[in-house]
Amino acid sequence: MADFGKILQSVGEFGLFQKVLLLALCVPNIILPFHFASVVFVESDPQRHCNTNWILGADPNLTAEEQLNLTLPREEDGTFSRCLMFSPVDWSIEAIRTYGLNKTIACDNGWVYQNTQYEATIVTDFDLVCGRSNLVQVAQTVLMTGVLFGSLLFGPFAESFGRKRATQIPGVLVFIFTAVTGLSPDFNLYLLSQFMVGVGYGGFRMNAIIMATEWIGISKRSWGACVTQVFFAIGLCVMAGVIYFVRDWRLAQLISAAPLGVMAIYIWYIPESARWLLDRGLVKEAREVLKKAAAINKSTIPDSLFQKVVVETETEQKGGILTILKSPVLIKYLFPIILAWFSLNLTYYCLSFNVGNLGLNIFLTQLIFGASELPAHLLCIWLLEAVGRRVCLITTLLTGSLSCLLIIAVGQEKLIYVTLFATLGRIFSNMAGSTCSVYIQELVPTSLRQSASGLGNIANRAGGLLSPVVNMLATYHWFAPITVYSSFMFVSGLLGLLLPETRRRELPDSTADFRIKKNGLTIHQKDLSTFSQMKSTRL
Repeated sequence: MADFGKILQSVGEFGLFQKVLLLALCVPNIILPFHFASVVFVESDPQRHCNTNWILGADPNLTAEEQLNLTLPREEDGTFSRCLMFSPVDWSIEAIRTYGLNKTIACDNGWVYQNTQYEATIVTDFDLVCGRSNLVQVAQTVLMTGVLFGSLLFGPFAESFGRKRATQIPGVLVFIFTAVTGLSPDFNLYLLSQFMVGVGYGGFRMNAIIMATEWIGISKRSWGACVTQVFFAIGLCVMAGVIYFVRDWRLAQLISAAPLGVMAIYIWYIPESARWLLDRGLVKEAREVLKKAAAINKSTIPDSLFQKVVVETETEQKGGILTILKSPVLIKYLFPIILAWFSLNLTYYCLSFNVGNLGLNIFLTQLIFGASELPAHLLCIWLLEAVGRRVCLITTLLTGSLSCLLIIAVGQEKLIYVTLFATLGRIFSNMAGSTCSVYIQELVPTSLRQSASGLGNIANRAGGLLSPVVNMLATYHWFAPITVYSSFMFVSGLLGLLLPETRRRELPDSTADFRIKKNGLTIHQKDLSTFSQMKSTRL
């Protein structure tokens, strides 16, 4: 196949076509953070007492204070119990007052919530308190499991059916089940809909970045991943403002479903990746979409370039993940990135899901998290081109790990410093994530790019999936979770030393294009043991 980079130069590396496509793929990221609102903006232990309206049957004129005194036991500090009540009896009010009630039971008719900072959360709507309080972590885990499953499902799907379909279908799933989540009458349906939202979320974010990157030329390639993160950071700020004014998780879900509905319509008009079309031997379709892109960019493609487009479909071998696992070179380069992706996402979501426990106002903290990530991602675009992928990845991982460890050093009582270092930890983990998104695509040829990105995203989402579990280690000691995820970040940063630099190199399309410079030397096809027998084939 002709060098796709030369074709893309003729089309325009970052013209109007790429800018519109990137904008269309990035705008949904303003709304996607809202899917974490219902598991982040909660009060895990709101003020409450058991619903004891049964006693009003004996005397409907009881005052609120009398009702509580007669039906609720008290704790050692004199406050009413939050999880126990006196067992209902079929007595007159005089008998209850005379003899009193002694047998206690768990609340069997729900709770009455008081002085909450939200109008409604999943905790108050589904009574996730007392013996059910751990279900908040279950909800977080189910959402992250869906994200993991979406990455696992839509990776191979994109290899077979294209980047376009693998972006459109998840987008529609996110829209439908965002609305279903807001309308869920019980916790079980809420969990199911959150799982499906996670599936769509994982599939959309992964494939949108790949779609954008495969259309952008060398000079602006880092924009494909970093601009996506910029829009996500904007979404974090918007989410903090919306929840501050709305204070109702159901309404917040329905508000976010509206713009996602618009996305679910226009997403069907995005073009397919020309790289994927050529890789699958669909030369005619690739020519058509390239001509349209060139027309939008007001450029032309020389016919001589099209004449060189040859795809060896007869000898081409497809192996997907198995091909990657058989290649020592790919394993050597992908393992540090995959571990880094796992580590940074573990750190990011451990900090995100713990935002309510950092001490400062949760809305202010969330706003700080989002606002601080905006300049970080813009800086990342410049750093990736100025210092390269390798230095950027190592630096962000090690600095992020150090930032988290400083939380332990200052102690949990110094709330401002804790919030500062937690914010820095999130910033550097995000920058490392953008670097991984670019890095993994530049190391792997087109025919394996989706599989490799799928592996990376599976590890990435596995980190998010385990974050609620790691946060539960705080029951043993408050800094136990910090020690775990910062250690992973540190080790990942050191393993980054094994990676080659790929800055300003064209994306490899086939085995023949697979050139990796390391210490000034070029590794050619004959150096790749797994590919030595794959003559004139693509990876």
